Amino acid sequence: MIATRPFATAPVFAVAGTLAVLLTALSGRYGYHRDELYFLVAGQKLDWGYVDQPPLTPLLARVSTTLFGETPMGLRVVSTVATAITVVVVALIAREFGSGRGGQVVAALCAAVSGFLLGVGHLVSTATYDLLAWMLIFLFAVKLLRTGDGRWWLALGLTAGIALQNKYLVVLPVGALLVALLIVGPRTVLRSWWLAAGVAVAGLVALPNVLWQFQHDWPQLTVAGGISSDDGTENRIMFVPLQLLQLSPFLIPVWVVGFRRLWRMPWARSVALAYPLLCVVVLAVGGKPYYALPLLLVLVAAGAAPTAEWLNRHRVLGAGALTLAAVSSAVFTLPVLPASAVDFVLPVNQEQGEQIGWPSLASAVADQWERIPAEQRSSATIFTGNYGEAGALRRYGPELGLPPAYSGHMSFADWERPADSQTGPVLLVEIERSPALEGHFRNCVPVGTIDNIVDNEEDGAALVRCDSPAEPWSTLWPKLRRYY
Repeated sequence: MIATRPFATAPVFAVAGTLAVLLTALSGRYGYHRDELYFLVAGQKLDWGYVDQPPLTPLLARVSTTLFGETPMGLRVVSTVATAITVVVVALIAREFGSGRGGQVVAALCAAVSGFLLGVGHLVSTATYDLLAWMLIFLFAVKLLRTGDGRWWLALGLTAGIALQNKYLVVLPVGALLVALLIVGPRTVLRSWWLAAGVAVAGLVALPNVLWQFQHDWPQLTVAGGISSDDGTENRIMFVPLQLLQLSPFLIPVWVVGFRRLWRMPWARSVALAYPLLCVVVLAVGGKPYYALPLLLVLVAAGAAPTAEWLNRHRVLGAGALTLAAVSSAVFTLPVLPASAVDFVLPVNQEQGEQIGWPSLASAVADQWERIPAEQRSSATIFTGNYGEAGALRRYGPELGLPPAYSGHMSFADWERPADSQTGPVLLVEIERSPALEGHFRNCVPVGTIDNIVDNEEDGAALVRCDSPAEPWSTLWPKLRRYY
């Protein structure tokens, strides 16, 4: 068994705590992300599954807003805590690779200034909790490989099972690691009944959501197929550039050194190989580039010890590099720029723009709603093209006098639909006008557009008023369903 150094508790927790304070201070600066607006509604309609995801993130959104208030800051408290814990786990992984106090602190610092961690840590997203789960899985995997103690399969399996209640993506790194073990070893860890026990634990924990997906004809596979067919080519083209940019260009030397270091350690070689194997799979299926990014943080942890030695010899240069990494990552992932300047960062991080403009959208819809004759409003309907618009109107609409908005997008299609008695005007909210959608309604005319200060998806969205649905909502509703 390879011995580990004492854990650098105080400085690592200081780094994690400082990050938590920063995220908290900035958490209310712009507004809700479109996915967060969806999670707010999903959290009020708790279930064992949803069309596009398992239940954990909506559940945590419900917990956070219940405890801390239904504001962007209140919603993001649990996410901030999870991100701070992730920094600590990265330092623990570095410790497993033999890092002493300096290497562990460097690992924590590199994680804290990485663009990917800051980006998912600022928001509530499935990727936020997925990142923590991946780091825990690889912490337990490295412990398993370092000690040869098969009981770590149980911890790994439990974490994977919980992660499956958040996002099915976790099967990719676990699968990549298992294949890497078969290729480069040590294969002895695969010949343990603890592996079967770990798989059983993971399956048992994930079972409720798997049963929900089975009972609903596996809608998440439909969603995944749509993402791949719509964005697959672009994802493949941008895969390498975004791998380099979204973590931080300044961290490239750290994870490259980490990869080389692990490759020279026979017991840890499979951890190094897991990353390129995962990249091949993500490229093959046309997945989003960030699907493979968490494993780069594992490689960063492996490269922390030699990086710490280098920093001791080049303190000024090293401090400058970490500062530049922190500043550039913050500019591209945190709400530090004025909202009017956010277009600058959208080519690298589109999620920044998705936090701006939702109250304005709700106000524009309310203005058009007021133009519907008062006697017709009781039978009128607001229908949106996507869950972000529907979520925004559910969040901001009541204070503007709006009725509940409906959508056929994702799980909104399952939660509620208009009553057949709603035969009056229909106010449509569309990212761009769609003859296919408007064909389901009578006499549709444009009545306005959404004017955001940033070039996000909703900027220029059309508001269209139709006289009535072309058929009863119960008949029409299945035709309006969208999975992507």
